[in-house]
Amino acid sequence: MNCSKCQSERTIKYGHTHYGKQRFQCLNCGRQFVENPTRQPIDDLTRNLIDRLLLERLALAAIVRVTGVSERWLQMYVNQKYYQTPQQVQVKKKKGTLTIQLDEMWSFVGSKDNKQWIWLAIDADSREIVGVYVGDRSRQSAKKLWQSLPPVYRQCAVCYTDFWEAYEQVLPSKRHRAVGKETGKTNYIERFNNTLRQRVGRLVRKTLSFSKKLSNHIGAIWCFVHHYNASLQS
Repeated sequence: MNCSKCQSERTIKYGHTHYGKQRFQCLNCGRQFVENPTRQPIDDLTRNLIDRLLLERLALAAIVRVTGVSERWLQMYVNQKYYQTPQQVQVKKKKGTLTIQLDEMWSFVGSKDNKQWIWLAIDADSREIVGVYVGDRSRQSAKKLWQSLPPVYRQCAVCYTDFWEAYEQVLPSKRHRAVGKETGKTNYIERFNNTLRQRVGRLVRKTLSFSKKLSNHIGAIWCFVHHYNASLQS
């Protein structure tokens, strides 16, 4: 057997694949391969389609049906993609008065007993998401959200929130405004919460597509946040 990558003849048998086919390994380049493979590598066009479908309200099983990839490969691809997703926002330097709206929304991982609150902050002028944290609903999580904001917002921004006590304990008192929904001062963040539930299937309140793994739950949220912010600039 010649290596499929470097064509070396220095190959050895290396166990069997998940489907029972003999696997070989090249002693020169380390490549693992099978003879006459029936499953071809996933092309870039399919990967790009999967990336777009992950931003819609679809379960992984639905993406498997649409694209024809295996469920095992897709899960590995999703794990890697979410692991590599940056968990920090990139915003342009702002001038003038900065105003942000902050809120938290309920979600869960594995079962509804494992509550994971999604803390978000949005720029009231640009509509960009400028802060994200996933955790419990405590003062410590509110502090993590505050720390996720770019420095310019922590130094200058006026903050509008609801009356949840954790905000009062963390946000600077001179720039914190606790308001009711009737004021309209938190409309943008509440609207984004609805968008997030409509676009990310794992956040729907009654869903079979819920997250089984916290890291993927967080990765999916960050992936959509980056996509959302990029769409505002296009």
